Amino acid sequence: MALFLSRELENGASISVWEITESENELLSLCSVPSDELEELSLIKNANRRRERLAVRALLNQLFDGKVYLGHHDNGRPFLQNSIIEISISHTQRFVAVLTHPEMSVGIDIETLGRDFSAVEKRALSEEEIDFLSERNRDLHLALCWSAKEAIFKRMSLSGVDFSKQIQLKKFTPRDEGEIEAFFIHEDGEEMEFQLEYLVFEGHVMVWMVG
Repeated sequence: MALFLSRELENGASISVWEITESENELLSLCSVPSDELEELSLIKNANRRRERLAVRALLNQLFDGKVYLGHHDNGRPFLQNSIIEISISHTQRFVAVLTHPEMSVGIDIETLGRDFSAVEKRALSEEEIDFLSERNRDLHLALCWSAKEAIFKRMSLSGVDFSKQIQLKKFTPRDEGEIEAFFIHEDGEEMEFQLEYLVFEGHVMVWMVG
């Protein structure tokens, strides 16, 4: 087991990506899992989901010197119970991605390009966003749009967000890596502007934001 990617950002954030190559038993032997997480794992019937959760724990053990305890807000956003470090986590069957910052809110999402994103277009994109989708790289463009909106959703830590209306992306051209400008519109009309970064690798897209 080894880090697939590790990146220190200029704003003080850190991104770590782990490739999941181990079996469930191998992961259990590699990491120390708090008792409450073991109890939660016992309730997960899907073996791939259990491997993903164990890979998250293995990566956390690698990133932090002491044991860290993972909690979740009501909307599912993770936080460290015994640390002030801000954290965001995402995973697929193959990769686990963790984004941290000492104090600023963060959001990260990773998606496999093998997923069917056709439903995303209908329920998560505005008409303007659908209009700017690339015909040549439509699947990639859809994946990046969804991943960007997921990263913003995770950073905002709010429930009941309308992805098509409240999270709006500016037009961008999909590349191997780049930036995406976006807005989050609160229910009272207040707007927040964000700049996200993305990377395409190994049949996956990863989008993140800090601040």
